[in-house]
Amino acid sequence: MLDILVQGILLGGLYTLFALGQSLMFGVMRLTNTAQGDFIILGAFAVIAGTGIAGGAPFFAALAVLPLAFGFGYALQRYVLNGTLGKDPLPSLVVTFGLSIVIQNMLLELFSADPRSIETDGFNTRGLALGDSLSVGVLPLVILAVAVAATAALQWLFARTALGRSFRAVSDDREIAELMGLDARKVYAFATAIAFVLIAVAGALQGMRTTVSPSDGPLLLLFAFEAVIIGGMGSFWGTLAGAMILGITQQIGFRLDPGWGIWVGHIVFLVVLVLRPQGLFPKTRG
Repeated sequence: MLDILVQGILLGGLYTLFALGQSLMFGVMRLTNTAQGDFIILGAFAVIAGTGIAGGAPFFAALAVLPLAFGFGYALQRYVLNGTLGKDPLPSLVVTFGLSIVIQNMLLELFSADPRSIETDGFNTRGLALGDSLSVGVLPLVILAVAVAATAALQWLFARTALGRSFRAVSDDREIAELMGLDARKVYAFATAIAFVLIAVAGALQGMRTTVSPSDGPLLLLFAFEAVIIGGMGSFWGTLAGAMILGITQQIGFRLDPGWGIWVGHIVFLVVLVLRPQGLFPKTRG
């Protein structure tokens, strides 16, 4: 059971990174990004391409992708997604679904359907012994640390900074926030820019952890969506907890039968959705 718990928590760290950008965008704009998984895969392939340009320096390539992700997210929200926001969620769903199709086909044209990974000179295979019978990977530990740090940073940003207060203001009541002098469109753009930095980080670490292919996006979207729903929409610590629950339940399923892991996670998601549709730790107002 200890091994299941540890491996589930490590997997939950990865799912947290998949889901944080989704949680941020929904929490600020009530926008569900159905291209979330495809943007994660796009981030992974951007690092793969950057590694080739940088002469085999994956961590330098990953760092170089982050400001590009910030600028891309800002421009996407400011000039495309802002026009889809309103009481009807359908326009944003349609636009982001269209973006997911474009990304998948673009990656197929550029990189083919062959799975690829980010070369890390063996870093992804290094292990750390915890006693005589338990060993964990160094990269999964790094992913978990990054996930917890990113969650804490987002919570601090929202609670302690002027930008965070503006995020909360436009989320609670856009019209009143604009009457107080805030430009909601710019605030939304900054929120999406930060979300895309998180997406790029998730893509880079996913590409280092395993192989990625252009068709992987929908499955990653599903994991992100389940983590957000289980934890509670717009709650960062809730997203972390939801990802951990999803990771642990999947590990339990994998231990029972290799084909049951993802299926057991889906069952837990459906149970939470039926019994507590607002999630286990929903965002509180004020």
